[in-house]
Amino acid sequence: MVRKRTTDNAVDVADKPDSDRQFVTALHRGLEILRAFRPSDKAGLGNSELADRTGLPNSTVSRLTFTLLKSGYLVYDDGTGRYRMGVPVLSLGYACLAGMQVRETAQVYMQELADKAGDGVLVALGGRDDMSMTYLAAARSKGVISLQLSVGSRISLARSAIGQAYIAGTDETERSEIIDRIRTRYDADKVNEILDGLDDAREQVLKKGFYTMVGGWQRDVNAVAVPYRSQQPDTPMLAFNLGGYSFALPKERLEDDLGPQLVELVHMVNRVGY
Repeated sequence: MVRKRTTDNAVDVADKPDSDRQFVTALHRGLEILRAFRPSDKAGLGNSELADRTGLPNSTVSRLTFTLLKSGYLVYDDGTGRYRMGVPVLSLGYACLAGMQVRETAQVYMQELADKAGDGVLVALGGRDDMSMTYLAAARSKGVISLQLSVGSRISLARSAIGQAYIAGTDETERSEIIDRIRTRYDADKVNEILDGLDDAREQVLKKGFYTMVGGWQRDVNAVAVPYRSQQPDTPMLAFNLGGYSFALPKERLEDDLGPQLVELVHMVNRVGY
């Protein structure tokens, strides 16, 4: 198995063994090209940047972007020499979101909690995307300063509050697979730090129902998060979080007030059948 790229924001390319005849490597690599784009890439990406993010050879990236361009999944800017995602990609994303009724149900409760919390707080619902968490829904309170994250934003699975809460709620099979990926992705010192954090997250979730992270993902950002497993068998494992800058969300407020409220939000979503 081949693994490349070791930063939180990079795509982790993992080719299946040649013996797995059902696995189409070319399709996998094309999808990795699409996954390399981020909401912040407003100017688009060139082939060299895509190669850097995916770990694929430049020649391979050139062939893939040409194919995706001809299929409409990418558009090309002659002036900048960069690619942007085409409209067909958007239709795929909305098809995915439309199949998750939980996000529509949760959105109302998320906005109520964000408004109640105030001071630029962000409440989000996310799901696992390889070694990242992708936001599926977001609610923001009023405020001059707030986290600039929204639907489609991706943050680290292993190092964020929502990601560690997600891992705390997974079964042993998925947890073991994630830990194996962490061991290949980070150096030894960082692995030990992350694994200690995962143990702490699981202990907190078992004890309190939520996980509190103070200055972990970003030094000046605090958050609480709760894993969510839907009663609907076709809904994947998800997680909720509430976060903001530390001046507005000190640890005591998260522990005594907002963490329990986020747990209650999850209970309300479960009570309506999702």
